[in-house]
Amino acid sequence: MYISQRKVKNMKKVISLLLATLMMLTLVSCGDTAADEDKVYEIGICQLVQHPALDEATKGFKDALTEKLGDKVKFDEQNASGEATNCTTITSKFVSDKVDLIMANATDALAAASQATADIPIVATSITDYATALGISDWTGKTGFNVTGTADLAPLAEQAAMLKELVPDAKNVGILYCSAEKNSKYQADVITKELEALGMTVKVYTFVDTNDVTAVTQQMVTDACDAIFVPTDNTAASNTEAINNVLEPAKIPVIAGEEGICKGCGIATLSISYYDIGYKAGEMAYEILVNGKDPADMEIEYAKELTKKYMADRAAAAGITIPEGYEPIA
Repeated sequence: MYISQRKVKNMKKVISLLLATLMMLTLVSCGDTAADEDKVYEIGICQLVQHPALDEATKGFKDALTEKLGDKVKFDEQNASGEATNCTTITSKFVSDKVDLIMANATDALAAASQATADIPIVATSITDYATALGISDWTGKTGFNVTGTADLAPLAEQAAMLKELVPDAKNVGILYCSAEKNSKYQADVITKELEALGMTVKVYTFVDTNDVTAVTQQMVTDACDAIFVPTDNTAASNTEAINNVLEPAKIPVIAGEEGICKGCGIATLSISYYDIGYKAGEMAYEILVNGKDPADMEIEYAKELTKKYMADRAAAAGITIPEGYEPIA
């Protein structure tokens, strides 16, 4: 078949243009790869308050990302000192700074972050119930928007069973928490039904802030509570000494929602590792930042291991016999 020289020249031009385009695309791709490799991720951390559980969660989060990204990640770590208004200020600044991701540690931090931005990915931890924290009525296991993370809830039915196991003669049980913490109310509502199903009468005692912790706790002694449950409440966690100073002399045993509270004022807890849920949150953040996962489609993750733990000296002082299967808290 005869092909004219003009057609040959035109074909050569087309081939040359195609090769040039291919080379440009390759160079752009290489440039993007280089840019990705040089990227330093800026992460804002808003922690509601400083206490052992939240501190461990933040540490786990940072460790996970540092192990995966090395010096390609920077943290702006801020503590709100227990004030929800401070959470708002902190997270608003993160948005202004255009951080790549916000880590929200505890419910008020999450609420503030989710109000501050609908665009920047948010990974939360130390959240009891995401539906309650975010006001989601049709919960499916994931939020459907720019929030995901890990939860710190140990099964409340098992915690009620622990109270019954350790204080079998308890008839009147008090639940102590801060009225400002939505997730504490959620726990109180759920465990009340579980305790009532076990034949106990339940009364809720709430304090507004640190200023009335002692007075409210003293009322539980006056009312002759046989045992007390303290959920994973951040204000309570920061005031365990005040709670213990009232309850230990009265020999009223406390079942605590987490290990830090148990160390401060409890006899036993169904413990999770806050470091582990923080670490898992860090892994989730990595998937969002590096692998492009959408937090809207990521299931909330829960603690994998639960351990029965107890405070030996305090249990003995309260006259509580600890059965087999519990580990002492160091």
